[in-house]
Amino acid sequence: MGIFDEIKNKLSNEFIDIIEWLDHTDDTIVHRFERYQNEIKNEAKLIVREGQTAVFINEGQLADVFTPGTYTLNTKNLPILTTLKGWKYGFNSPFKAEVYFVNTHLFTDEKWGTKNPITLNDDRFGLVEIRAFGTYAFKINDAGKFIIDIVGTDANFTNFEINEHLKSLISTRFTDTVGEANLPIELYAANTTELSETCLDVMQPEFNSVGISLEKFFIENVSMPEELKKEIFEYSRIDKLDLDKLTKFKTAKAIEAAAANEGGTAGAGMGMGMGFVLAQQMGGMMNPMGGQQMPAQQTSPVAPPPMPVQVQYFYAANGQQAGPASFDQLKALFANRTINKDSLIWKQGMANWTALKDIEELKSFLGGSTPPPLPGN
Repeated sequence: MGIFDEIKNKLSNEFIDIIEWLDHTDDTIVHRFERYQNEIKNEAKLIVREGQTAVFINEGQLADVFTPGTYTLNTKNLPILTTLKGWKYGFNSPFKAEVYFVNTHLFTDEKWGTKNPITLNDDRFGLVEIRAFGTYAFKINDAGKFIIDIVGTDANFTNFEINEHLKSLISTRFTDTVGEANLPIELYAANTTELSETCLDVMQPEFNSVGISLEKFFIENVSMPEELKKEIFEYSRIDKLDLDKLTKFKTAKAIEAAAANEGGTAGAGMGMGMGFVLAQQMGGMMNPMGGQQMPAQQTSPVAPPPMPVQVQYFYAANGQQAGPASFDQLKALFANRTINKDSLIWKQGMANWTALKDIEELKSFLGGSTPPPLPGN
């Protein structure tokens, strides 16, 4: 043996390897400790700092896991690796193993959001779309499972790499949760705290399955289309949202829309009605004596015919009775889809409730119907 070999052996016996990781970043989750050919000397020092976990991997198999502390590596504190390697009587020569340091501190203020609108079916507004966004916090609670299931052989794994996976998971579970909650649409934005807690409970098992603990989950905002917001604000002015009030409100909105259409039949009717009112007001102004005029000759007063009685209809919507509604109001309800051709209708003189499509005077709602023959033909 030459002199240089003696010096080399002496130095290798005097110096003990130190395995440690000083994290100088804020986003690294897993760092693989690099060594020449992954060789570790007997009695090497392993230093695991607070907020870290060291994981030994032997030929792709999970071996020993070390929590914070300082360790002298030998067969006494490497029981799993000793079994995998088959060291029956200990070891004195260097051994090979991959060492991964896992950052176990809390990763906070991670952003999430729904990439696409979530479609919900509201009992009053029908199909509506909402969006949501917020923040969450997580940490690694099972370093070995996380490396085997997520990291693999990545030498430097950052939270950016895992965040895309977590955001997709959150978006999917959030959609399921709000869909099953079946709340009135306006309450999603008003109950973000309770909804956040529910989502946290629902998502936690999914995170745990890959070694991650979802520590916090916050919904910061639930948004909806502006036109839906305006309609909800209008509904909020009603003392109590029961079916009858809701139906009358929709009827009024439909009549208002029809009146705004100057070319439509309803608009013409509204215009005529306002014309009659204006004519009456003008007549009052022209006759300051309260309608007393000096006629050219005395005539006997003629009594006007009785006003026609307007038919009132009752209808069924969502399994409940509503009404009464006039013919025009019923037509407006049909136009805005509050009722349809199969909705049950009843009026004075009918023995039973009957589907709208089977009532002669209401068939005109369906379009394309033939008018009845003129009287006397």
